[in-house]
Amino acid sequence: MVINHAGVLGREYLIAYMKLIISAFECSVDQAKDLTFQRLFTLKEDSMGQETYQQFLLAYKELKELVL
Repeated sequence: MVINHAGVLGREYLIAYMKLIISAFECSVDQAKDLTFQRLFTLKEDSMGQETYQQFLLAYKELKELVL
């Protein structure tokens, strides 16, 4: 997936990204969250901006609720 570093990544984009990770790596939502945080945010909350990080947390919460 192409990432535009000039703008805020939305919740829908991040959900799709984590679903892709889940599918590709056959992993859990928690593992997908960790991999996404590592790959997109380089393990730093502010690396892509605070708003994108908040959208990431919302996406994780929504994805986690879908799985339950």
